[in-house]
Amino acid sequence: MDKSKLVPWNWFRKEQEQQAGNLPAARVPVRGWYASPLAQMHREMDRMFDELLQGFGVPPLSLNRPFASPEKWLRPTLDIAATDKEYAVSVELPGVDKDDVRVEVADETLCIFGRKEQKKEDKQKDYYRMERSYGSFQRVLHLPEDADPEGIKANFKNGVMKLSIPRKQSEKARSRQIEVTAE
Repeated sequence: MDKSKLVPWNWFRKEQEQQAGNLPAARVPVRGWYASPLAQMHREMDRMFDELLQGFGVPPLSLNRPFASPEKWLRPTLDIAATDKEYAVSVELPGVDKDDVRVEVADETLCIFGRKEQKKEDKQKDYYRMERSYGSFQRVLHLPEDADPEGIKANFKNGVMKLSIPRKQSEKARSRQIEVTAE
């Protein structure tokens, strides 16, 4: 039985290491929260769920931080699949142009950088509205040991970027028969 198939590779190890360095040293009470044990428990539950969901790429949901940084809510979602020959990573980038995306690989780290700039105008008779959203994002993936960084290919179509990461062929154990002699 191959135990490595039971435990998935931690693709997000580098992102988690970066986020761990950004945690505050102490929590400051938020205005409007009373120092009651129930309020403290509520804040602690929010913090625990935030930390739990960050591993799945979900931005913080806590009520005491309603306006998280744009990097959190601009962060694109991605899917990772594996076959015997390659890893396939699909990154959803709606509203992002191909020219606004950059992919880099260094050592065992794959970085996806991008910038989103969206502008909508709606003009009617006695009505004018303009909405804008812009910002930059990045995703950092820790490549498995058997990934071949030299053969990575990227394809962008209809707001979805697909990365193909070939797997290195593992050397099969060579076996040979050893002759047994009698003395």
